[in-house]
Formats: sequence, C-alpha cells, structure tokens
Amino acid sequence: MTFPDKFLWGGSISASQCEGGWNEGGRSPVQVDFGDSGTTTDRRYIYYRDVDGRQGKMRQFDALPKGANYELFNDIHYTNHTAIDFYHRYKEDIALFAEMGFTTLNTTISWARIFPYGVEGGPNQEGIDFYRNIFKECHRYGIDPIITLYKYDEPVYLEETYGGWANREMIHQFVEFAKVCFTEYKDLVNKWITFNEINILLHFEANEATEISYIKLHHQMLAAALAVKEAHAIDKRLNVGCMVAGVCTYPYTCDPKDVLLAYQEFQNKFAYCADTMIRGAYPSYAYRIWQENNVDHLVSAEDQQILQEGKSDFLAYSYYMSSVVTTHHNEKIENQLSTAGGQSELSNPYLQVSDWGWQIDATGYEYFLHILNDRYQVPILNVENGLGAFDKLEADGRIHDDYRIAYHKSHIKSLMKARREGVNIFGYTSWGPIDLVSFTTGQMDKRYGFIYVDLNDNGEGDLRRIRKDSFYWYQKVIASDGEDLD
Repeated sequence: MTFPDKFLWGGSISASQCEGGWNEGGRSPVQVDFGDSGTTTDRRYIYYRDVDGRQGKMRQFDALPKGANYELFNDIHYTNHTAIDFYHRYKEDIALFAEMGFTTLNTTISWARIFPYGVEGGPNQEGIDFYRNIFKECHRYGIDPIITLYKYDEPVYLEETYGGWANREMIHQFVEFAKVCFTEYKDLVNKWITFNEINILLHFEANEATEISYIKLHHQMLAAALAVKEAHAIDKRLNVGCMVAGVCTYPYTCDPKDVLLAYQEFQNKFAYCADTMIRGAYPSYAYRIWQENNVDHLVSAEDQQILQEGKSDFLAYSYYMSSVVTTHHNEKIENQLSTAGGQSELSNPYLQVSDWGWQIDATGYEYFLHILNDRYQVPILNVENGLGAFDKLEADGRIHDDYRIAYHKSHIKSLMKARREGVNIFGYTSWGPIDLVSFTTGQMDKRYGFIYVDLNDNGEGDLRRIRKDSFYWYQKVIASDGEDLD
C-alpha cells in the first residue's frame, strides 16, 4: 500500500447531510429523509406509519416496527430533503474548498444513488455519473479525494425488504455496491473508507445493547473485510481503511475501579471494532463483552477467515471530545451530569464545553493520537474533528467565529506535536468545512463550517455561501502546512 508523501489537508462532509436532491437522479429514500430537526439537548426523530395506519416516531438506529413503513407527513419539516443542496451546487462548493487550499476532500457515496433498490434493482447510471463528475471536479483543483462508502444511509428499500443489518444478506448487498464503486472510480480515487464510525451502534445502544446490536456490527465488519479484499483484487493501488468514532475516556477518580472502568469503556466502544478490523480477529476481551450482552455463537470459522484476510490498510477516526466515567454514585456526581446530544455525560471540571455540551479537550486529542499510533502501528487519518456552534451573521455580512478558530487551533497544535513525535498520521480533514445538517440532531443551526450556509432549522434562507473568519484562518494553516496557527 502507498500513502501520500505530503500531509493531506481538507475537510469531511457526507452525502445525506449535504446533498439534498433526495428524490432526484434516480435516488431512493434513506432513513434520515424521514427525520425532523432536534434541539441542542435532544436527538431527532424518524417518522413512519404503523401497521394500524397511525403515525409513529422512533430514534435513528431503532428498528422499524413490524409491518410499519416510513412515511412523510405534511406537518413536519425534513431538513435532509434539501440539506445544503450540494447536489446542484457541488462545483461552487469545491471551488471554495480549493480556495482554502484543500489537497483532499472526504465525502460519502450515497448507496441509494448507486443501488436504489438493491442489487436486484441494478445499478443506477445517473448516480454513478454524478459521483464521477464530483471526483473529476476535485482533481481539476488538485484535490485528491478520500471516499467513504457508508454513513448509516442504506436505501430504505433494504431495511423494508431484508430488515437491515440484522440480516446477513446485507453483506452481499454492500459488497456488490462497493465493487461497483471501486471499479467505476479506481482511476479517480485510491483511498477508501468502508464504514464511517462503524462503532456508533455501541454508542447509541450502549445502555440497551443486546445480541442483535452485536450481530448487526458483526455483519458490517464482515462486509468491510470482504470489501477490502475486493478492492485489492480490482486494483492493488487501492488503499481501504476502517473508520472508528474516537473514544477518549478518563476515570473520574483515582479509585482503581474507576481506572478499570475507563479502560473497559475504551475497549467496549472503540477498540472492539478497531482491533478486529486492523488485526483481523476479535480481541480476547470480546468474550467478556459478549457474555455481558448475552451474545452467543457469533463468529464461525469462515467468518474468522474473512476478518483475517480483509484487514484494513489504515485506521481513520473521528475525535471531538473526551469523557469521564465513574463507579461512584452520589448526589454530588449526579449534579455534574450534563446532556450532550440527548445523552447524559459526566462533566469534567477541568474542561470547557461547546454549545451542545461536548467537552473540549485538545490535550486528550494528543493523548488519543499516541494511543492509536502505538496500539495499531498502521497509518492513521483524522477524518472528523470540529466544533458545532451557533454562528451570528452580522449586519455587514460577516461571521466572526473566534471560538471555532480557537478549537481547531488547539487541536491542530496537538496534532502537529504528535506528528513531530513520530505519530504516523497522513491527513487531517475537519468536520465539516461547510455548514451542513447535523447527524444526531438534524439541525442546520448547529454549525461546523468555515463556510456559512444561509439556511436555518425551519428551512428559511437563500442558501448563500459566506466565508467566515475561520475560512481565512484555515487557508493560512494549510498554506503553512500547519505551522502558522495564529
């Protein structure tokens, strides 16, 4: 496998959160097309009609009730339908990325544009051509794309037909999708990621994980391993990595029980996936996890061989914040619980938090980078790192986002220090370089971008793109290869 000589700088976006065009170009619906907008303290809901004809709602990743079907209702605003209209404006946006100096762009391919009705429905040429045009536009500006195949957006058809990832048939469906992408774009893309934050199920289902959660995840890791094998067979120049949501967890006290719990949190929510996909086998502590979650007879001998033969070439990750855990429960600790994206988190008194309650920890980022480098000894890639915040459009048309600059400055400073100390990291892509629909809450008002998009949670705005102060700051960072952070 080969990796770039020069460090890659850029940003990450995703199809479902940016594109819009939800029913154009032969695309079929995905789950978030039926989702509303949440709040700073609560996740979004997904809507359906139940078997008795009544309106129902559920959270993302919940299983669709038996006999129910996703449905749109007139009194709900669906933010993903338009998103930021990247589907029609990608040339404008890629030009802005190039102006910032991007040398890479990470985005996803919507499965529902390539195989809108499964393998049995055949590939959609209009969708294939759409992404080819995006990748060609990137190369026109010298942007080397890194492409992710899956970010929780399989066609609704597959869930309603096969029941989603609990069904082993999904492995075949995904691998055929991946093969088409590798074959069609091998001359335009040589760095691929199979599943974005594949461990996310273990985060959202942490308090109610069951055997089915681990079956779904097992099928996804098998699909990823088989995709790696297919990519290498199609073209040996293709590098295929896994991507795992970062977990940096501290013990709340120096009680040895808290220390052990913090390490088990890392095992349970991060290393369980990363160890399996990089090393090609489930780790020894997987047996503890399976026992705790009543998981039985998960891995066959054939599955073990697939995992071993389909090890990922590199490890990509997201990092936003750190967390703390404790075995202690008392009134003082309960009073320090905060709500972050609809989930309870124990506050770290040494850290500041974002508008959405996420604990900002650049020192933890440096610590985390060394953990990954030393544990896995493969090239690593920052795919997501950023700050969701409220931005104010001033009367003069400017956005002064010093808080965003401060966040990225502190984290890139930690990254540069880790690079100098030998961490084998080959790129940094911020999340997201342009405002987009928040994954967890479905909001537009939760803004990450260096580029402002004039659109709010209610769908009001003209979609103008406006350069924030952070746009010019990141432009300078890239030009200096991360050395000029002032």
